Amino acid sequence: QVQIVESGGGLVEPWGSLRLSCAVSTTIFSSFSTFDMCWYRQAPGKQLEYVAGITSGEIVNYADSVKGRFAISRANAKNNVDLQMNSLQPEDTAVYYCNRILRGRAIENWGQGTQVTVSS
Repeated sequence: QVQIVESGGGLVEPWGSLRLSCAVSTTIFSSFSTFDMCWYRQAPGKQLEYVAGITSGEIVNYADSVKGRFAISRANAKNNVDLQMNSLQPEDTAVYYCNRILRGRAIENWGQGTQVTVSS
């Protein structure tokens, strides 16, 4: 069973930066390098929102709200997907999750997420 652990969140002032990390443990039947991965976030009282994605071939995609500020990357040797977040704003406050994507849907059990709070 694939397990996902997010980390790196915290409290940051507006215009600050954070780097989130997603560690993925796989089974002998699956290889992280073949996974398409995405970051999502959920703000208080709001639905889960897509943030960014990266394919196994390292094609990246971003939600319009974070384009130009966030950067997703992966390190297959470490089974890791990072999200570099710059110029953070209060509206970026949310719990951030990552997941494996297959045919456009998140398919693994969700991790605990990591809280990002942007406030002065």
